[in-house]
Amino acid sequence: MPGTTRKLLTVVCEAGLESRLAEDVMRLGAHGYTVTDARGKGSRGVRNAAWDTTANIRVEVVCEERIARRIEEHLQKHYYDNFAMILFSVDVSSARGSSPSSTGFSICSVCSCSPPASRC
Repeated sequence: MPGTTRKLLTVVCEAGLESRLAEDVMRLGAHGYTVTDARGKGSRGVRNAAWDTTANIRVEVVCEERIARRIEEHLQKHYYDNFAMILFSVDVSSARGSSPSSTGFSICSVCSCSPPASRC
């Protein structure tokens, strides 16, 4: 069975941003996300996860390209200047390709979130 092409959006950032980032990702149209702990070194130094203040997380979202662009633009505008964060995306083939619109769920006409949020 051929898969549906989606974007895998990966965000590596400060662990303290997890709840804010999760809310943003869902509000911007993602149907879900995965969070894991992350370690490494980058332009903002070593992030070893030994202490909460230096811990990193990796947030992954599989979504349509338009949703990935929306999330990327939001993160660049609201987080990049003040937080340790990197974002990248790749094309992936998803065997679970149904969207809410093809399964009978309603989609917001303002931002395409599902179900429509009252704040859109």
